[in-house]
Amino acid sequence: MEIKTLLVGMIETNCYLAYNRPGGDGVIIDPGDEADRIAAEIKRLGFAPKAILLTHGHGDHIGAVPELYRRLNVPLYAGAGEESMLASPQENLSAQIGLPISCPPCERLLVDGETLTVGSLTFTVIATPGHSPGGVCYLAGKTLFCGDTLFAGSIGRTDFPGCSHKRLIASITDKLLVLPDDTVCYPGHGPTTTIGDERRDNPFLIGGYFV
Repeated sequence: MEIKTLLVGMIETNCYLAYNRPGGDGVIIDPGDEADRIAAEIKRLGFAPKAILLTHGHGDHIGAVPELYRRLNVPLYAGAGEESMLASPQENLSAQIGLPISCPPCERLLVDGETLTVGSLTFTVIATPGHSPGGVCYLAGKTLFCGDTLFAGSIGRTDFPGCSHKRLIASITDKLLVLPDDTVCYPGHGPTTTIGDERRDNPFLIGGYFV
């Protein structure tokens, strides 16, 4: 699997294009903005998009969803519990910056432990609530798309409506830190990291549960 990272939108959200070699197929993960640029990059890379995957429903991760959904005619997937946020500009916080976003309905709402096969790509869905009610991560082998759950040296914010610091720490500790050290993490913002690096050095995680 090849991965192309695009920094999109005002706060530079990581949009990931995960695909097989040119001529194959792939997915779009967290298209936060700049639909034209994302579509142009897909064309340049030469793969057929088969789905849009969302780690969660905050506005900076979904801004390009309506346009790409219309233009590419591909299904949309997100975690169970995010449906209200995806539909409501108030809940996904896009209304607060004057750019209201409402996403189309998901093809299916995903649950913890589910295997999602999209074209030639297969992901294990890991439910990681905390930064949002129904946030999920997508694991493919030793590649983890972790959205705003876990960052290099940090964790997701928990001061938004529907967030829970306690649930976020539990999600990371119980679901992510049990993965192999060499699992590469592709977060919603900032550089890649590994599970081993975060287990050893992340100040929000050292010492266990912080409340």
